[in-house]
Amino acid sequence: MIRWILIATVVGVLAGSASALLLAALEWATYTREAHLWLIALLPIAGFAGGLIYHYFGGAVERGNNLLIDEIHDPKSVIPLRMAPLVLLGTVVSHLFGASAGREGTALQMGASLADQLSKPLHLDRADRRILLMAGISAGFASVFGTPLAGAVFGLEVLAIGRLRYDSILPCFIAAIIGDRVTMAWGIHHTLYRIPYIPSVTIVGLLCAIAAGVAFGLTGNAFARATHAIAAQMKRWFAYAPLRPLIGGIVIALAVWAVGTTRYIGLGIPTIVEAFTQSVHPWDFAARFAFTTVTLGSGFKGGEVTPLFFIGATLGNALAYILPLPFPLLAGMGFVAVFGGAANTPLASMLMAMELFGADSGVYAGLACVVSYLCSGHFGIYHAQKAGAKTASPVPAASPDRTSV
Repeated sequence: MIRWILIATVVGVLAGSASALLLAALEWATYTREAHLWLIALLPIAGFAGGLIYHYFGGAVERGNNLLIDEIHDPKSVIPLRMAPLVLLGTVVSHLFGASAGREGTALQMGASLADQLSKPLHLDRADRRILLMAGISAGFASVFGTPLAGAVFGLEVLAIGRLRYDSILPCFIAAIIGDRVTMAWGIHHTLYRIPYIPSVTIVGLLCAIAAGVAFGLTGNAFARATHAIAAQMKRWFAYAPLRPLIGGIVIALAVWAVGTTRYIGLGIPTIVEAFTQSVHPWDFAARFAFTTVTLGSGFKGGEVTPLFFIGATLGNALAYILPLPFPLLAGMGFVAVFGGAANTPLASMLMAMELFGADSGVYAGLACVVSYLCSGHFGIYHAQKAGAKTASPVPAASPDRTSV
């Protein structure tokens, strides 16, 4: 325990510092882009340049989060250190020039790749490398969103659908907590989302949560399928990888010009906050869905989770027109449940809801996350995930492995 507490503390410091740098850089990129909107016209060129860098210098790291998951399932070689600066640079460029992406993928890759550099000097075997990488993922997720409990469970839950690995629970929790504290110690402050009123739990309310969960799960599934389908089609059409973000950048830049707003590019934090305070356009979730799937499918770097927060919060807000629950509550439910369904991580999503919105949101948000997870199926944003249990089964099969459930 003492050994892993020390190792996880170092992992948390590395990941938390990297996330602080990422968040500060993204804040600068967002401010600069909004102050100089002509930069969006350069998005195709920026995409092509980023594609060239990854094509000639990226190698295996281009697989991003899926490389991390594969290495945890079957450890073979240390994650190249170049993953961290490459994904940081690629993500900042994406946001500076107007791509519609997130940030969690960058935080996970930086946290895990930096953590994995400890494996050789510490002479870690394959089993310990798995734990080290999982701790890096937990620390990256926790520090970039300010949710240490959700981050810890995310690192345990994201690897296999329907199964947790409890042999890594202490390092993941320590790394997530330290990572979150270190990011805040660097002076980074996370966005606050407030649900001013949560109604008492009633039969009608629970039925509404189930109905909303179905919508959230189907949306998460559709997002994952659309992103993978666009990526596959782009590979068929353009064998030379740098051409994909070039073409995607042209499509996104023209779309921004056509809609006349930057509402659907970048992180979209102002619109997410707006979904908790007032009614938003009922088509906002669909517009962001389209922008982000094209962005990620064409090869721009960033992440899927913050766009999923945007899609979920605005979809929940829109559902208030037909479901008798307060729109801030539905926005919060969608915020976590679309992500939970798309990533197949319902437990981490529940904890995130309680960390961000308060414990009182747990019943409604938790039920929406579970239903979303069940409706999303095995298909998710991380195709390297393995199926540990059938999502359609309400009772998991017994396992002889005492380290997992």
